[in-house]
Amino acid sequence: MIGALGGALGAAATAALRLLDAEDAHRATIAALKLLPAGAPKVDDPRLAVSAFGLDFPNPLGLAAGFDKNAEVPDAMLSLGFGFVEVGTLTPRAQPGNSRPRVFRLVEDRAVVNRYGFNNDGHARALARLEARLGARPRRGIVGVNVGANKEAADRVADYVAGVAAFAEVADYLTINVSSPNTPGLRDLQEPDALSDLLGRVLEARDAAPARRPVLLKIAPDLSLSQLDAVVRVARDRAVDGMIVSNTTVSRPASLRSPLATESGGLSGAPLFALSTWMLAQTYARVERQFALVGVGGIDGAEAALAKIEAGATLVQLYSALVYEGPGLVGRIKRGLLDALDAEGTSLVRLVGRKAKYFIT
Repeated sequence: MIGALGGALGAAATAALRLLDAEDAHRATIAALKLLPAGAPKVDDPRLAVSAFGLDFPNPLGLAAGFDKNAEVPDAMLSLGFGFVEVGTLTPRAQPGNSRPRVFRLVEDRAVVNRYGFNNDGHARALARLEARLGARPRRGIVGVNVGANKEAADRVADYVAGVAAFAEVADYLTINVSSPNTPGLRDLQEPDALSDLLGRVLEARDAAPARRPVLLKIAPDLSLSQLDAVVRVARDRAVDGMIVSNTTVSRPASLRSPLATESGGLSGAPLFALSTWMLAQTYARVERQFALVGVGGIDGAEAALAKIEAGATLVQLYSALVYEGPGLVGRIKRGLLDALDAEGTSLVRLVGRKAKYFIT
C-alpha cells in the first residue's frame, strides 16, 4: 500500500512498487523494510518534545495503526524519524480479513479506501516479535499496540481484554479500536452502555497487569455530536488516558473525483482532513483537558499537522499520505513545525487547542 515508501529503498524500488496492486505493494514494502538494518531513532530538536499519557515523546508525529499490522518493522519506522509508532490492529486469533481486492488508491483525491477487516497474524506471533525487539536492550522509541476483536468472537470485549493482557509488558501504550468500519457491528461498541462495560473490563485488566500502560480509545469520525457527548462522558468517567480522533470514515465527500470512491470501506487521506479535524476540536472541547488527544486523518504536511495541534491534538499520526509523499514527509513536517515555532516564538504545548473554539457552533 505504501508504494512511495519505497523511496527509502531506492528509486527503482519505488517505480516497481507503483506498478503493483496496492496491497501487494504494501507487503513488498514491509518485506524490504525487514531487510534494512534498524538504526537508532533520529535525534530531534528538543523543541519538538512533548509529554502525554505519562510518556515523553521526542516529537509529536506518529505512524498510525494499519501500516505495520503485525509488529514486523516498528524500529525501521522509528528510524525514519517518527516520534512513535502504533502497530496493529491485532486480534487474539489470526484472521485473513475480507476478500481481495480490499484496498484502493484514489490517486485523483490523494486518498485511500480500505476494507481489510483486521487481517493480522494474531497475538502470539506479534507478541513474539515485540519480545524479541526488546530482548536485553533498553527500549528504543515509543511503540503502541492497537488491539481489536476477532470477527467471529462470541465475546468481543473478552478479545480486547486479552489484547491488553497480552501486550501490557511490551507496549508503551495500548489503543482500544472500536471504530473500524470493516468489522460488522464493531462500531456498536461505541454505544454508551457497551463502551462503559468494555472500558471497565479493559482497564481492570490493565491495572492487573505486571506493567501499567496508558490506554487510549480510538473513535470514528462519523459520530453525531450527541453520540460524541456520550462517548466522551464514558471515557472521562472510566478515566481513560487519552483518545485518538479519528479512524477512517464511511462517508464520501462530494468533492471526490476517483471512480474508486464508490468502493465500500473506510476512506482515509486528504478528504478525511476536514471531518476528522472538526471532530477533533469537538472532542477537545468536551474533554476539557482531562486527558490528551491524538489527531489523525488527512495529515499530508506541516500545515495540516499544525492545524490538528491547534484543533486540540497533543500528538498527531499519519499513514495514507506516505502513499503519495514518501518517507521524506516525516522530516518535512518536523521542519515545518519548527519553522512555525520560530515564526511565533512559541512552543508546541501553547499551540494545543488554541483554535478549537472556531470549530464549535
